[in-house]
Order: sequence, then structure tokens, then C-alpha cells
Amino acid sequence: MMKLPELKIGSLTARIPIIQGGMSIRVSTSALAVPVAECGGIGTIGGSGIPVPELQEDIRRAKSLTDGVIAVNIMYAMKEFYELVMGSIEAGVDLIITGAGFSRDIFKIGQKFNVPIVSIVSSPAFAKLAEKLGAAAIVVEAAEAGGHLGTQTRLRDLFPSIRKVVTKVPLIAAGGITNGYEMAEMMDDYGADGIQIASRFVLSKECSVSRQFKEVFLKAEKDDIVLVSSPVGMPGRAIKTPFVEKMIKGEDISSKECRFKCLKKCNYKYCINERLMMAHGGNVEDGLVFSGANTYKMKEILSVREIFSRFVQEAESVYKEKK
Repeated sequence: MMKLPELKIGSLTARIPIIQGGMSIRVSTSALAVPVAECGGIGTIGGSGIPVPELQEDIRRAKSLTDGVIAVNIMYAMKEFYELVMGSIEAGVDLIITGAGFSRDIFKIGQKFNVPIVSIVSSPAFAKLAEKLGAAAIVVEAAEAGGHLGTQTRLRDLFPSIRKVVTKVPLIAAGGITNGYEMAEMMDDYGADGIQIASRFVLSKECSVSRQFKEVFLKAEKDDIVLVSSPVGMPGRAIKTPFVEKMIKGEDISSKECRFKCLKKCNYKYCINERLMMAHGGNVEDGLVFSGANTYKMKEILSVREIFSRFVQEAESVYKEKK
């Protein structure tokens, strides 16, 4: 058995090379991020679509409860992107992860305040640019991921082309990874320095979504996980709820008004903030439940510690150290 390597991002070190994906809105809060950080991974708070003071309070709570690495994930598509970034830095976050669009200015901010920036990319061109501009690490997010997608290319087809162009910083694989064997495969056969996983952590005891939300995950069959169009202007991967079925049929699902004014560009087809919050609170009939492509393979709710120990055990049983 080979021990898994640590994941070093800037001056930060995660003992276990797992980043917990930052799921908005209020899916991954400090309640989930803290136990992940305590297990030696990188715990991530979803920082999109919530008020800056609420995000700051949650980051401070997380930082007071663990010495581990706490990150925040902020979508570039958010209207308040800059305020959320600055607010997170002020609250003492260790790391900023950003995707759903590409910001050049974020790297200058990261350098100024000495906060590492991790870019989520879905193409070799953006990976190369992110490394050049100063990303401390890069997450390759492929078609199997949940939520907003930047590509239709599967992880095992996409990763090698990006591995070729990223040479100086850690490269992390994301999208549809459900167990430690797949983690070891991505690290051994594809040269990933670590993995990012999100959906597996929704089915954790600590994830603060409603029981109904977790039930939708548990009951999902392969055919229930579909692509939807998001008002952000990107496709997204979600589970077929009655709301999603209406969307697929082309029924009118628009909101009567825009209450949140959360996105830089919104096509107003429906209010994504409202629909994600409905599902979070337990109204899964009218809500939107984002999920990775392989959620149907996961059939039990475990504690974060159990998820980590399984991943590590499985990965280390087959992992071969890079020569």
C-alpha cells in the first residue's frame, strides 16, 4: 500500500489530496467544510448567491473551528463577484476557487492579499492562461460534474490535453469521481495531483441540505440525471424533478420578478437562486437539484469521516507512487 501524497497549493498543505467542491446556494456551508478540513482535505464554502455578510460570518465560523484549509468557491458569473471575493479575504479565507466564467483581475487581488487563487477550467487554452496569470492550482472540471458545465467532454478525454500544458502548478481532476479507486486512477494513470468531489458530500450527514434533497440524490437512477439550461447561460447537470420536467417540456417556469439581481447576465427564463433555495429547503417538486453524472452510484449517507476513510483506503490499496 502506498500512502497518498499531500496536496500543496501556494503555502497551504492539505494532508489528503481531496478538495470538497463548493456547492451553492447554501449546500456547502461551514457545517460541511469544517469536517472536510478536519479530515485533512480542503473544505469549501459555496460563496455564490448569498449576501456578503452571511458568507463572511460562515467563513469566520469555519476558521474558528478548524486549523485545516478553508476555501470559498465564487462563480465569476455573479454580479457581486468582486464584493464576495473581497469580503471572503477580509473574513480570513485561506483560498479562493473560481469558475463559471474567467476573471483575469482575480489573480492580481490574490497576489496583493497573499490568497492563492484556484481556477476551474474546462479547456487547455484557459488552463494555460490561468497558469500564466498566476493560478496557484487548476481544477479540470469535465462533463460529468454537477451544476454549471463548461464542456461536453468527459474527464478521461479532457484531462490529458490539459495535463500536457500545465507544468508548474497542481492539476486537480473533477467530475463524476465517486470512489477511491477512481481517485487513484486519475492520479496514477492521468497524472492528477488530487481530485475535487462534490456530489458524494451531499450524501454526508454533515451537509446542511434538507432530508428531501438528499432523498432525491438517493433515489436518482442513471436516466434521472439530465442536462438543463441555466439562466447563467451555461448548461447545468441536475436531477429530473417535477420542475425540471416542466422545463424540458417547454412550460413557462419564469419568475414574476427578479428579486435577487444575482447574475451579471441572466436570461430570466427562471430564477435559479429561488429554485436552488426551494430544493435546499425541502421543496423538491418546485426546486432545482444540481448533481454529478454518477450520483446514481451512491446509495448511502455517510459521515464526512467515513467518506474520507473509504476514499483513502480504496485509493491507497491501488495507488502507485509517481516515479
